[in-house]
Amino acid sequence: MRESDDIAITSSGGNIFADLRLPDAEDRLAKAELVRQIATAIRERGLTQAAAARVLDTDQPKISALVNGQLAGFSIERLAHWLTLVGKDVQIVIRDKPAERTTGRLTVVSV
Repeated sequence: MRESDDIAITSSGGNIFADLRLPDAEDRLAKAELVRQIATAIRERGLTQAAAARVLDTDQPKISALVNGQLAGFSIERLAHWLTLVGKDVQIVIRDKPAERTTGRLTVVSV
């Protein structure tokens, strides 16, 4: 690249799926964080994909899809259940939205 080439840089709004204008951006981001936590737990436990499939009562191809970031076909409910199977507590908190927003939103917070 030449020094004179201009590159446009746009700051993220915090949700790459929304930045890319994909549908259901909040759900996608929530699923991505749940999957990240599951993949981290699998890695920390030193599980193979086959062993992880046994722990999660599923098959190895689903684990492969999961760890490769393929979010389609996995519900938030299923991912939350899998987190409990790998030893994580999952807490759902519901609160009123701030007055400045017209709708509520879905977020996942890892602590």
